[in-house]
Amino acid sequence: MTLAESRTTDRYPTRVAGEAALLERTDPTVWGGEQDGPMDAAALASHDAKGYSIIEGLLSPAEVQGYWQELVRLSSDEELKADERVVTEKESGDVRSIFEVHKISELIGELARDPRILDRAQQILGSDVYIHQSRVNYMPGFKGNGFYWHSDFETWHAEDGMPRPRAVSCSIALTDNYPFNGGLMVMPGSQRTFVQCVGETPENHYKASLKEQEIGVPSENDITKLAAEHGIDQFTGPAGSALFFDSNIMHGSGNNITPYPRSNIFLVFNSVENTLVEPFAAKSPRPTFIGARDFTPLTR
Repeated sequence: MTLAESRTTDRYPTRVAGEAALLERTDPTVWGGEQDGPMDAAALASHDAKGYSIIEGLLSPAEVQGYWQELVRLSSDEELKADERVVTEKESGDVRSIFEVHKISELIGELARDPRILDRAQQILGSDVYIHQSRVNYMPGFKGNGFYWHSDFETWHAEDGMPRPRAVSCSIALTDNYPFNGGLMVMPGSQRTFVQCVGETPENHYKASLKEQEIGVPSENDITKLAAEHGIDQFTGPAGSALFFDSNIMHGSGNNITPYPRSNIFLVFNSVENTLVEPFAAKSPRPTFIGARDFTPLTR
């Protein structure tokens, strides 16, 4: 099989008409070795087993404050709120996410190239990488809405045309993450199972799914099976901590009804050997601010 054929062959069929199945992943979780970056053999083995790694204190308190001020500036920009890259809460109209933020904000663009982040992404994926997606997420106190259980790769494969789960996300906390303020939950080891989803992808599905996803979510039965096998961990820790997690890991977050807001910077790195093709389960690809089609490798 040629490289081109391997990229267009659908190894992970989804958005099926019949009953969904749990498919065994045929690709590695970790592609690089100890010699390829800052993570030692034990850290790589842990990431391979669990599908995620937590780096506490990745950013200093002073850096956290600087990025927090940048998030406040972006969310207060009235002109920016009219931009299609900005997603607002379904009911309140408050800013929920800002996409392609590494292009909107020079400061965050530099962060994506920071060796503390970039070197780990390259090591995990075993190649040069580019930004598939970037955003900042705002989850305000009292009324922040969570996201239902899902695999990012299922959507990126179905709607963006990402051939294989050779991508890793980095979520950098700019606020303290407690167990009770909507922190991200993951099922460790679930990245080894691809969960098919039922239902045909509607036209322009991204417009609704960015606020509340209904297509491309696993069944309660499949979530129950995965939770019984893998359990649930939660990303908690002080501001400045970072979570690197596999594109196919099952994850979600609850609503935040506490007074404590939760905000983060979210960077998705995809291997340059895994660039997008035509969507596998949608009539047309999503806009490039959600799934980038500029595959230029990131450099420091």
